[in-house]
Amino acid sequence: MSVVHPLHSICPYFAMFPPGFVERYVLAFTNPGDIVFDPFSGRGTTIFESLLLGRQAYGLDINPVAACVSAAKADPPTRAALLNRIEALKTQCADAGVIEVPTSEFFEACYAPMTLRQLVFLRTALQWRSSKVDRFIAAMALGCLHGESHKSQNCFSNRMPRTISTKPDYSVRWWAEKELVPPQRDVFEILKRQVDFRLARGVPALVGEARIGDVRNATKMFRKLRGQVKLVVTSPPYLDTTDYGEDQWLRLWFLGGAERPKGRIFADARHGTSAAYWTFLAAAWNGISGLLAPDCTIVIRIGGMSFAPDELENGVLTSLREGLGSPVLDVIQPLDVSEIKNRQTNVFRPGTKGKRVEYDFVVRAA
Repeated sequence: MSVVHPLHSICPYFAMFPPGFVERYVLAFTNPGDIVFDPFSGRGTTIFESLLLGRQAYGLDINPVAACVSAAKADPPTRAALLNRIEALKTQCADAGVIEVPTSEFFEACYAPMTLRQLVFLRTALQWRSSKVDRFIAAMALGCLHGESHKSQNCFSNRMPRTISTKPDYSVRWWAEKELVPPQRDVFEILKRQVDFRLARGVPALVGEARIGDVRNATKMFRKLRGQVKLVVTSPPYLDTTDYGEDQWLRLWFLGGAERPKGRIFADARHGTSAAYWTFLAAAWNGISGLLAPDCTIVIRIGGMSFAPDELENGVLTSLREGLGSPVLDVIQPLDVSEIKNRQTNVFRPGTKGKRVEYDFVVRAA
C-alpha cells in the first residue's frame, strides 16, 4: 500500500475505514477515469483515495460535519489562498471588539478564553457551505477542535478524544476529577501550520464533489452521473453503535449547531429498530440505483451490536435485492470479517461498549 496522504487524517471520524481498504477495491474493479461513489461519505476516505488513484469521485452525507470534511478533501484550494484567508480572518478577529462567547461550564472548562473567542469568531465568519477556501479552513478547524491536547500542540481543547465529542456534563466532571485546565492555543497559528502539513504532499490532479444530502435522494442530486458509477465503496451507519448527532455535537456546534448535544437529529430511521434499519438500507440502495453502471461493483463495510453474523448477512443482501430491484446478486468475494481495535474512546470512557467486529460485502447486481 502507498504512504497515507496527510489530508486523509484532516478530521478523524468514528467508524472510519482506512485508505488501504479503498485502494484495494478501486484498483481491483476500476480503471483510471472511472467514477467511484460513496453515499455515506463520512470523512471522505473513498472520495479522496479514489482521486489520488486517478478516478473521478463523488459522494454525499446527511451529516454537515461529514459533508464539510468530504467536500474539503474533494476540492482543496491552493496553499496561498488558504494562508491569505487565514491571515485576513486573524486581522478581522483582532479588530472585532467584543465577541459574545458561550458562558456554560462546559465551554469555560474546554477552551482558554482567547481560544474560545477565536473559535466563536470563525464559527460566524467562515462561509463553509459556499466557499471552498472557507470550507477547507473549517475542515481543518473541525479536526483540531478537540483532542488529546496533552500529546499534541494542534488540539484547541482540554483533553478529549479526537474522534468524538464527549458529552458536556461528563467532560466537566472528568476534567475536574483530574484537575485539567484548557490549554492556551492560538487557533490561527495552528491553522497555518495545518495548511503546510496537510498540503505538503500536493493534491490530486482531479477534482471531486461531495454534497450534504440524504442517500435516498442520491440519484436526483447527481443526475449527471446516471448509469455511470463503476464502483461504490461505502460504510452505512451501524445500528445501535453510534449517534452522529451526539458523538459529533461539538463539531456540529462549530458549523452553526446548538450549544448542547442533540441526539437523533438526522431523521432517517438509521438508529431505530432492526426492521426500520433494514427498511432504511433498502431505500438507501434504491436511492443510488439510478447512478449505477450495469457492471457496477458495490463494496460495503458494516457492523451492528444487535446482529448475529448470519442475520447481518441476510439483512444486507436482502436490502440490496430490494433496493436495487435485482432478485439475484453476484457475490464476488466471500464475507470478510475484521476486528475493531484500540478504540480511543476507551481512554476517556473505560468499558465503553461498541461494535468490535465489522463485515465486508463485495457484490454486483446480476
